[in-house]
Amino acid sequence: MSTKISLIIPVYNEEKEAHELIAHLEKVCLDKAVELIIVDGGSTDQTMEIFSKYPNLKLFKSPKSGRAAQMNYGASQANGEVLYFVHADTRIVETFFEDILDSIKEGFSSGCYAYSFDSNHFLLKINSFFTKFNGVFAGGGDQTLFITKQFFNSLNGFNEAYSIMEDFELTKRIRKGHRFKIINKKIKVSARKYIKNGWLKVQLVNLYAFVHFYKGTNPDEIKTFYKKSLEF
Repeated sequence: MSTKISLIIPVYNEEKEAHELIAHLEKVCLDKAVELIIVDGGSTDQTMEIFSKYPNLKLFKSPKSGRAAQMNYGASQANGEVLYFVHADTRIVETFFEDILDSIKEGFSSGCYAYSFDSNHFLLKINSFFTKFNGVFAGGGDQTLFITKQFFNSLNGFNEAYSIMEDFELTKRIRKGHRFKIINKKIKVSARKYIKNGWLKVQLVNLYAFVHFYKGTNPDEIKTFYKKSLEF
């Protein structure tokens, strides 16, 4: 029996991304054993109305708020042996299905992708260059995350106490005794945060978040500072 991948996307007020996202997913998932799961976090716009027009999607509303809770709920509803978490403004590569299954055959139970931005700004090219390296800064949600469902469940999923940086918290636990794969193919991520706020400001705010994450600062405090400092 062929392996199925459950592709899980947490969404919140993504009506501007919805049509383009689905068009992309329909293209890259064509004729593949992929289950598409959308988990809403309480959108107040037309996000779910738009998604409801696509019968190939499985739509859920998370019973709890927060991206970690959304992704955990999506995982609990997934039928695939492999989970693939993707942000709504990320465009995955056409070979994702083969890449992920090949990585699992190599002995990796989890991993992510390197990425490039949808902008040619030279400073963003520097950022994207470093995403191919497997270090403490690797494994953020923009890089997507694949993980076998069995391994995900053994880790009890995302820590829902983390209102921000839940992705780094999980990959930090994954790396304790387990190999983590970086697939060196470039998925495409949005540069809108950098365009609105400027490269240097985003870098400094990200650095603050990382330092306080590793210091053990309350995630809600980090999130408050992050949202106050940047325009989204």
